[in-house]
Amino acid sequence: MQIRRAERGDVSGIDRLLAEVNRIHHEGRPDLFDLGRKYTDDQIAEMLGDDSRPIFVAVDEGGEVLGYAFCQHQQIIGDTIRTPVKTLYIDDLCVDEATRGRGVGRSLFDHVLAYAREAGCHDVTLNVWELNPGARAFYERMGMRPLKTCMETLL
Repeated sequence: MQIRRAERGDVSGIDRLLAEVNRIHHEGRPDLFDLGRKYTDDQIAEMLGDDSRPIFVAVDEGGEVLGYAFCQHQQIIGDTIRTPVKTLYIDDLCVDEATRGRGVGRSLFDHVLAYAREAGCHDVTLNVWELNPGARAFYERMGMRPLKTCMETLL
């Protein structure tokens, strides 16, 4: 397995995994998630050339995409109470259901951490939906802890 920046040839594999993630979200919260795609192929192609929004993929020896991590560089500037730390935000991370439990997710996550350190980031953050306890447990195993909590009341 290799972890690297995504390339145009990876888009169909990324699309397949985006559909997996969206299905999980739709099944857990159909009031919030339609069956669609988070990103179009054009949006993914645009991100491939954008160093502020790197996409990393885990691929097998044949080049099949086993997992991905969509990331975004963020920095709060001019806030009166928050320090201007540089953050790498994981916008989306997915491992193919068929390969979960084989270290793909850990390898992707470790790669993202190493990239963030090299880029001079203060931290790595992400959001995890409560409808996905398996994802939350994975991130906790990776050493992540809650930073803040978003709550809701349905009307």
